[in-house]
Formats: sequence, structure tokens, C-alpha cells
Amino acid sequence: MATDPPVDARTVFQAAGGAETFDRIVTRFYEGVVQDPLLRPMYPEEDMDGSRRRLSLFLQQYFGGPSTYSEERGHPRLRMRHFPFAIGQAERDAWMRHMQTAVQAERFPAALEATLMDYFDRAATFMMNR
Repeated sequence: MATDPPVDARTVFQAAGGAETFDRIVTRFYEGVVQDPLLRPMYPEEDMDGSRRRLSLFLQQYFGGPSTYSEERGHPRLRMRHFPFAIGQAERDAWMRHMQTAVQAERFPAALEATLMDYFDRAATFMMNR
């Protein structure tokens, strides 16, 4: 709803419901990715569980939760980590569709959903390298 107050990114982790919520979002996101012929090749089967865990930990940290991601992996270096993959407009848009589906399934208040999706939109665009 347009009258919902804006959500400060430092409080999103708590407002969203904590680690369990981000785990659910990531699980739903990957359910879409594994069925997507454009994105699936970017996610090796032997590292699928690791990819899920890393994404959840990264999102938790970014949105104000524990710093486990950085403690385990160091600086996120998102562009560097994604550079080996050809990411153009089609890949970005497919990624966004799956993330939007995952986020919308949580039925967050509009302001919280908008905060999450704004970050995902900016991050997905930043990853484009083709």
C-alpha cells in the first residue's frame, strides 16, 4: 500500500522475520532457477546446496542480520564472483522473475517488499557483464 512507511535496510532482516524467512525466499528462488533453461547452467548441481546457503547468508547479512557470510567468505565481491558467467538482459530478467516470485510468496507489507525488490533490481543490473 502506498501509505506504508519506508523500510530502513538496517531493519529489514527483523521486519522480514529473520533467517528462516530468507531461507524460504532462497529455497523458492532456486525452485525456479533449476527449472529455467537460461539460468540452470550457471548453477552446478554439485554446488547447489552451497549456492543456496551462501545466497541466504549474504541476504541475511545485507539486510541487517548476522555477519556469517563475511566471516566465512570475506568481502562479498559480487561482481567479481559473478563475472565468469555471461549475464545479459535476458539472464538478469530471468533472475529477477524468480526472485520476485519468491519474495511475493511471503506476502510482505508493500513497503517491505518494495525495499527487497529495489535491492534485487539494482544488484541484478549491476551483475550484468554482456
